[in-house]
Amino acid sequence: MIKILIADDHAIVRGGLKQIIATTADMIVVEEAGHGSEVIDKLRSCDIDLLLLDMTMPGISGVDLIRRVRSDRPGLPLLVLSIHNEAQVASRALRAGATGYVTKDSDPDVLLAAIRKLADGGRFIDPKLVDAMVFEKHAGDVPPHEVLTDREFQVLQLIASGRSINDIAEACSLSAKTISTHKMRLMQKLGLSNNAEVIRYAIRHGLIRE
Repeated sequence: MIKILIADDHAIVRGGLKQIIATTADMIVVEEAGHGSEVIDKLRSCDIDLLLLDMTMPGISGVDLIRRVRSDRPGLPLLVLSIHNEAQVASRALRAGATGYVTKDSDPDVLLAAIRKLADGGRFIDPKLVDAMVFEKHAGDVPPHEVLTDREFQVLQLIASGRSINDIAEACSLSAKTISTHKMRLMQKLGLSNNAEVIRYAIRHGLIRE
């Protein structure tokens, strides 16, 4: 039996995932988490075989949370379930330590197949993203945000979702001055001059977070 921890800040999403998993005979949801710190706490106290993780959680989230999980539980299969269907977002998650990536618009059968493959020691990438991820490095029109660091990319997404510098600093456990520096650098790299342009850029490239 594959014991699963579902981490998503939306109770309705967690409920839907539990219903999907309940249709199987070889897996079970044993724990849920709705906050980044809650994920860490439950990983330390619960016996699970796989973490099903949303990329966007309150508190520590995204690449930072994946790296934290990987540090605490190096061998734990970690399947990201995200609204983001852009190849670069998936690539960042996998580079940070995720062992699988599935988008939230995938069929339930794809999700269940991913869980089983990871539980067996394999890796899984959403079939809709495979070609884009394989060929993105060879494309002549690589998007400008490819050059951003993981932290700059995270700050870009949070600014575009309407978060203030202070909110971002608190979520990332960094100072407002550090976040402002990341903001300045990412805007320089992307040739943007204000928040409105950041938001338009993020919308154009499908980078807006939940």
